[in-house]
Amino acid sequence: MTGPLAGRTIVVTRPLAQAAELAAAIRDAGGNPFVFPLLTISAATDPSPLAAALACLDDYRMAIFISPNAVDFSVPAILASGPWPAQLQAVAVGQGTVRALAARGVRGAIAPTQRFDSEALLELPEMQSVRVSGCRVAIFRGDGGRELLADTLRARGATVDCVTCYHRSGPADLAPLIDQWRQGIDAFAVSSSEGLRYLVDALDDAARGRLLDTPVFVPHARIAENAAALGLRRVVLTGAADAGIIKGLCTYNWR
Repeated sequence: MTGPLAGRTIVVTRPLAQAAELAAAIRDAGGNPFVFPLLTISAATDPSPLAAALACLDDYRMAIFISPNAVDFSVPAILASGPWPAQLQAVAVGQGTVRALAARGVRGAIAPTQRFDSEALLELPEMQSVRVSGCRVAIFRGDGGRELLADTLRARGATVDCVTCYHRSGPADLAPLIDQWRQGIDAFAVSSSEGLRYLVDALDDAARGRLLDTPVFVPHARIAENAAALGLRRVVLTGAADAGIIKGLCTYNWR
């Protein structure tokens, strides 16, 4: 196999439903993607927040989706009772979430085009006080997570409901990853601080030591900071999203 990643095994840690695109790009560059999700995504253990949001959907003027998972675990329920409400502006934190919405027929979503995080979303003109004050906003998200988006919108005059629609958990079995490590791993591609913490906490001392010296490619400065705080010594900050990760992998000086 030829290409900039020829002979390299890269662990793709995105949730399974979002791993295929990056894995294919690694394969196209000659590498060997090893898909090992650090987060398992399932429906929220408590369905009542989503049910409550659906019951007053006509009161919302903005629906913010934190991730493609938020789309997958809320939009089908929203559309089950009819078409997307005309008054409800869809908002996405990243372009992957925009695509997930479009795949389900929800178009025209507002989203950042450069950085893909809450800070970038909050910089958009549509999210300023003059536009959101007095509006009721639903944020569809997983359990836990940062409160920056909700707190800032409330400070700007919006009424915000955080709707937990999916649950995240770490990998139940590390054996496949450990087996692959014995054969060889050249790098990890990590897009979640939470997933990285799961991995570091779950590994034994020997495996954790190997991880600390393995290149870990991350698409966001906050993940890089968290990785460094966990003791990882070879953290590579790339451009945003899968495109940034694959560019970082292909231009990395492996020697």
